[in-house]
Amino acid sequence: MIVVPCPNCGPRNSSDLRNAGEVAPRPDPETASLTEWRSYLYLRENPAGWVTETWYCRSGCRRYFTIERNTATNEIRESENS
Repeated sequence: MIVVPCPNCGPRNSSDLRNAGEVAPRPDPETASLTEWRSYLYLRENPAGWVTETWYCRSGCRRYFTIERNTATNEIRESENS
């Protein structure tokens, strides 16, 4: 079990939340190629270490927030609203 600190509801079991994935910079819609959009939508780095992720609190406040989580140890460094 991973306890994730929701900035609105406080510490929550990860089963109460949904991991929406790594935070990635969105390409410019005016200039991005299909390859850039494909990479943005489907490819992730998935490193072993610190990753900034977006989570959704589906059983509590129903808001998105971001955290920094170590994917090797599940240690969480910070939490903020999105």
